[in-house]
Amino acid sequence: MPLHRRIADAVLTTDPVQRMRLSQAGLAMLLMAAGVVAMQYFVAVGAAPAGPVHLWTAASLGGMVVFFILIRSGWSRRLDDPSLTLAQMMYAISSGAAAYALVGEGRGGVFPIVMVVVAFGLFQLRPREFSAVGLFAVGLFGVVMATMAHLKPAVYPPRVELGHFLMIATMMPAMALLAARFSALRQRLRQQKHDLSHALARIQELATRDELTGLVNRRHMQTLIEQAHRRCARSGQSFCLAVLDVDHFKAVNDNHGHATGDEVLRSVAQEMQTTVRLSDTLARWGGEEFVLMMSDTHAPLARGGLERLRERVAQLCVLVPEGELRISVSAGLAEHRPGESVEDTLARADAALLEAKQQGRNRVVLAP
Repeated sequence: MPLHRRIADAVLTTDPVQRMRLSQAGLAMLLMAAGVVAMQYFVAVGAAPAGPVHLWTAASLGGMVVFFILIRSGWSRRLDDPSLTLAQMMYAISSGAAAYALVGEGRGGVFPIVMVVVAFGLFQLRPREFSAVGLFAVGLFGVVMATMAHLKPAVYPPRVELGHFLMIATMMPAMALLAARFSALRQRLRQQKHDLSHALARIQELATRDELTGLVNRRHMQTLIEQAHRRCARSGQSFCLAVLDVDHFKAVNDNHGHATGDEVLRSVAQEMQTTVRLSDTLARWGGEEFVLMMSDTHAPLARGGLERLRERVAQLCVLVPEGELRISVSAGLAEHRPGESVEDTLARADAALLEAKQQGRNRVVLAP
């Protein structure tokens, strides 16, 4: 990694959010440094006293360094405003007001810097916070202008200071209106981002889930089985596949209607889902057929779990106008063999399911 990248990572961290906060604080420090250079110029030309300006320089730059350290250390994360934007703006405006009192005839140069500081808040602060900053700036500069006009009327003529005050008192409300517009735009963008994320999540769910049962759908299950197949090929571990079928489901639809059939499928899916291990995956394969993938297990243990699942389903009953409808499932189980394709494993499980039906249903048959 290049040296400048390592230095940037060390100073700004690698956390994207924290990096953005620190970048903003660093930019604020650079703006303050530009103000310091301007103040030193006024000292050089005799427009400002050297001693007070040096103290101002130490306080202004030192304060911004403290803000940077508070953000870099992570301390600011405990606050509602981890970037300390409001506090930095208040401090910078206070520094600007002090500079205004020091530079005398050069005080007009303070206003552009203050406007840049205020512009930072347009993209960060809420309208109420920005209004508070505006009132603070107008009030503080008003006090400073009135004080200096009283103490040094020759340098700070009252009429001129009144004009300066009217200018800043006009600009701040205008900036507050802009802040409100920006806030509304940010809110609209956030809502659009939320809606888009929700829509994408819904699309993803529809692409991977069966709408009726909520289980993984066939397409996504095929992907998961292929992933398990590749994983087992690398590790040497085994997995089992079971194909399950709701017994006499066609008769349910014919005798009680498709709405009852759908309820049977939902009930069976829910019962099986609560029975399988967290590491197993149950999918609706199509119609009344389900596929269960049992990871990192062999046939004897898998069969025991499948028998418990079958027994749980056998205890289900669905209410119909004629009374209670008892439900059962038949299952065929196959353990994946090294070098065997997924299709062959599923075919053996399907053949075992057919054998279970031929033996009388409501049973589990292990494929040879």
